Amino acid sequence: MRYLVTGGAGFIGGHLIERLLEQGDTVLALDDLSTGRYENVAELESDPRFELRVASVIDHRVVEACVQECGAVFHLASAVGVRLVVEEPVKTIETIVNGTDVVLRACARYRRPILITSTSEVYGKGIKVPFSEGDDCVLGPTTTRRWAYACAKAVDEFLALAFWHQSRLPVVVARLFNTVGPRQTGHYGMVIPRFVEQALAGEPITVYGDGTQTRCFGHVADVVSALVQLIVHPRARGDVFNIGNDQEVTILELAERVRAATGSTAPIRLVPYREAYTEGFEDMKRRVPDLTKIRRLIGYEPTRDLDKILVDVIAHAIRERELRSAPRG
Repeated sequence: MRYLVTGGAGFIGGHLIERLLEQGDTVLALDDLSTGRYENVAELESDPRFELRVASVIDHRVVEACVQECGAVFHLASAVGVRLVVEEPVKTIETIVNGTDVVLRACARYRRPILITSTSEVYGKGIKVPFSEGDDCVLGPTTTRRWAYACAKAVDEFLALAFWHQSRLPVVVARLFNTVGPRQTGHYGMVIPRFVEQALAGEPITVYGDGTQTRCFGHVADVVSALVQLIVHPRARGDVFNIGNDQEVTILELAERVRAATGSTAPIRLVPYREAYTEGFEDMKRRVPDLTKIRRLIGYEPTRDLDKILVDVIAHAIRERELRSAPRG
């Protein structure tokens, strides 16, 4: 199968492409490299089964040509990270909603199966934990920019499922909870790589808020394994699935575990949300996935816990620091 992966130079996209190539598929990646990094796919360029096209997912002519050439589509292209959402809300909404509309219309024209990655953010301020796919979504006010991302991704889901109900376009929606692993950057606010970089540099590990908020972290290898199974499963079509890990940890405990795993003596510093982002910023206290549905369908079970995630992320970060500090010439 030849797959199109939008956002293919992103953190998850790069790992997904590697998995597809490992199982014998060919891949066309589309990415404008605005938040994706060429380094995520650079080593794949020598493989004749891989091609990267640098263009925007909202360019309908480019997208239509790409979709036409492929047998199925993974749509991962999106705005990335809380910081970008808060600082560039117009770009966030346009990229997410317009991009998904363009890709879905092209898939509908050529009847290509498509998997769309959504986010746990769509659950918003829901207080029923763990979050199940059929739960109500409780979002904050439109005056708070932080909720633009969640609303835009929810629109993506509505649109994708509308294509399924109206024309039976083979669509799967995957709601990703915090996905982490090697090559993820902390530049856009991703917490584990940010903590690791701070710890290795001996800088204060900055925990936003009071640190009692909890998250569940899934290893990218487990996540992409689920994605490649869902896109080909006939009973996944027209449905929504949580993907992640359901082991819960507070962000303060996470900072302490990163400090211990890196052997760092860096202090842990609490930073109010208003300083980290903007006045009036809201965060969710807990974000835990109910994995019952995906377990029943494909037997999904996370195989890598937080300790394994930290080992992999730290090892990669150390290699990156060594490469940056190595003499050139």
